Amino acid sequence: MSWLDLVGWLGSALLIYSVMQTRVLRFRVFNLAACLVLTGFNIALEIWPLVAMNIALSLINLWHIRNLVRTRHDQEAYTVLEVGPEDDYLRHVLRVHEADILRYQPDLTFDGAAEGSAAFLVLRGDETVGVVLIHDAGDGVAEVQLDYVTPRFRDFSPGEFVWRHSGALQEHGFTRVVTPARMVAPYYQRLGFSPRADGRFELELT
Repeated sequence: MSWLDLVGWLGSALLIYSVMQTRVLRFRVFNLAACLVLTGFNIALEIWPLVAMNIALSLINLWHIRNLVRTRHDQEAYTVLEVGPEDDYLRHVLRVHEADILRYQPDLTFDGAAEGSAAFLVLRGDETVGVVLIHDAGDGVAEVQLDYVTPRFRDFSPGEFVWRHSGALQEHGFTRVVTPARMVAPYYQRLGFSPRADGRFELELT
C-alpha cells in the first residue's frame, strides 16, 4: 500500500469517526481534520470537484468552530430560564435523559414538591442544553442536586450561566453554591469553584 493510499484511508476513517460524534464541537473538529486530509488526497489525484467540495466543507466547519468557541462564555448566546420544580417540560427533559443523567450523578435524588427546591433550564436558542436542580440547604447555601449538560454541548459548561451570570441564585437569597459529592468527572474548578475535603466543590456568589 502506498503512502497516498494511507492518506486516503486516514481521511475516510476520520470522516466516519467525525459523524459518530454526539458532541457538536468534536464533530466539527474531526470533520475539519477529515476534510483537510481528503483535500490533500484529492489534490494529489487531481480530482478537482472533490478538492472544491472538501475546501468548502473545511470553510463551513471553521465558521462553526469559530462561532461555537467565540460564544462558549457569551451571556447573549445562552438563556437561563427558571421553571417550577414540577414543571411538565422539566419532567420530560429529565425522563428523556434519565439514563445519561444517572451515569454522571448516580446518587441523584430530587423531590420537586420539597420546600426550597428550584429548577433552571439553560437554553441556546430554542434548544435545551442544560438542567440545574437546586435545594435550599439553609444559611444561604444552594445545594446542587443536578447539574446536567446534554451530550451535544458537553464540551462546554452551560451551567456557568446559572452560577455566575444570570443572578438567578442571588435572587433567591443564596450566597454560596455547594455541588454533589459523587458527581462523575466534575468540571467545577475550571469555573472558579474551590474543592472541599469531602469531595464537593463550593463557590461564593458575588
